[in-house]
Amino acid sequence: MSTPAFEQRILLLVALCIGLVGCGEKETTVAKKAREGILVINNSAEPSSLDPQEITGMLESRIAYSLFEGLVNFDPQDSTTIPGVAESWSSSADGKVWTFKLRNNARWSNGDPVVAADFLFSFQRILMPTFGAEYASMLHCVKGAKDFNTGKIKDFKEVGFKSPDPHTLIIELENPVPYFLQLVCHNSWLPVHPPTILKFGKIDEMHTPWTRPSNLVGNGAFKLDSWEVARQIVVKKNPYYWDAAQVSLNAVEFKAISDLFAEERAYQGGELHITGSVPPYKIVQLVADKAPHLRLDAFLSVSFIRINTVVKNNEAVQKALSDTRVRRALGMVINRQQIADRVLRSGESPAFYYTPTGTGGFTSPAQWKEDLAEAKKLMAEAGYPDGKNFPKLEYLFNTSETSLLAAQAYQEMWRQSLGIEVELKNLDWKVYLSSLHSGDYQLARSAWSGDYNDPNTFLEMFISGNELNQTGWSDSLYDDFIKSAAVEQNPAKRLELFGKAEARLIECAPIIPVVFNKNKFLIRPEVQGWYPTLLGEHPLKWVKLVPLEK
Repeated sequence: MSTPAFEQRILLLVALCIGLVGCGEKETTVAKKAREGILVINNSAEPSSLDPQEITGMLESRIAYSLFEGLVNFDPQDSTTIPGVAESWSSSADGKVWTFKLRNNARWSNGDPVVAADFLFSFQRILMPTFGAEYASMLHCVKGAKDFNTGKIKDFKEVGFKSPDPHTLIIELENPVPYFLQLVCHNSWLPVHPPTILKFGKIDEMHTPWTRPSNLVGNGAFKLDSWEVARQIVVKKNPYYWDAAQVSLNAVEFKAISDLFAEERAYQGGELHITGSVPPYKIVQLVADKAPHLRLDAFLSVSFIRINTVVKNNEAVQKALSDTRVRRALGMVINRQQIADRVLRSGESPAFYYTPTGTGGFTSPAQWKEDLAEAKKLMAEAGYPDGKNFPKLEYLFNTSETSLLAAQAYQEMWRQSLGIEVELKNLDWKVYLSSLHSGDYQLARSAWSGDYNDPNTFLEMFISGNELNQTGWSDSLYDDFIKSAAVEQNPAKRLELFGKAEARLIECAPIIPVVFNKNKFLIRPEVQGWYPTLLGEHPLKWVKLVPLEK
């Protein structure tokens, strides 16, 4: 039988234990998620789509790559090519015919086998003129693909895709492509599940419900679990994936925080493993502190200003922006070093040309001049001395603190140097992309990151008629340089042609390059396998979470 004194001692010990637990450090969300194998990433915005054949942005492709797998994958450490659905491949002696052998154990997330016919269906879909994919040009290197995409060929069987059996895919190219395997890694080459596409619409129909969580069938390392609009997308490990044993993560949560300050608070509060960016004002101090969680990775990316050379519904603006002299003047008064050092402050470097140095061994032989006197002279020749009679312009940018700071800097530089007024207009990511695609803008913030390590990934997009051009600019001489580079087999002559194209792009100025970017983000030490790569690709299949010891 217990005594009152003994009971009092027991109660005191219990209270002490409760107090110790209550005073202990509370486990953060990311620590708990790390134990559960759930990676939490801020993807910076609500994706425009999860359809791999519709999307054009990196934030969409990051999710798409987790849900779908192509013939070939990116190596996580250096972005070279490694097997995907294709376990092996070979090419003909002339480099024009590629044969891919598909693995027998590849499965869709509903258990269906992945076969060559699925790829044929997918390639036909993205190339159909009625589908209107912006990235259809990524397949134009295939024999007959461009003619089918533009309606000159009606029968897809005339395009250079063949399948002699369910596990063999043969691709015939118009000309040898030195970067072909990297090209095949791109999201435009990812397969979609034919029965699912046709269940919710036609083969050439965009924006159908097939990408909803209860509907989407993919073949990647993960499958779509939930999608809370403007909040988060969750993918979970796909048990049917052929290499599921290699996948360490149980799930990935993609947050849609667009505000840099809110993102930083979430990271500091233990809510994120990886951020999408870092506030510029924080980077200087983090660099000075040698903060181990700060990453400023080099990658093939350039920020630039798009100029709509065929503005609709505003005759005065259309007249001004269709004039090469005006466009060149706008670019000549941008102080790129100031933008890099005082606005962005993340180790960016001034971009006096469009294609980043070192892309596939390329260095631009031409560059922009920053010349206020010349800019004023060009404006006067165009009929706008000191900005007189020049119409007010509108600069479009996506909702982002960094984009806003850059926009304000451009606005002031144009006002002070040229005497012109520019109104700033910000839109959320999806509407911003739609405005670019439809040409509903005058000047616009833009950025491009290489899809593969070759100058063609930057320069081909501005040929006439390319869906990614989005400036309305068309130049036959520029087109000829790019077309000639596509068939040139001498590496030195090929780079020389790209140099001429770059010089022409600078001369005609449908775009104004500003800075070469750094891939900047914060990452927790629990995250392993997130390597710096020139293409900024981080295949989630290879990422691991290692909980920290207390």
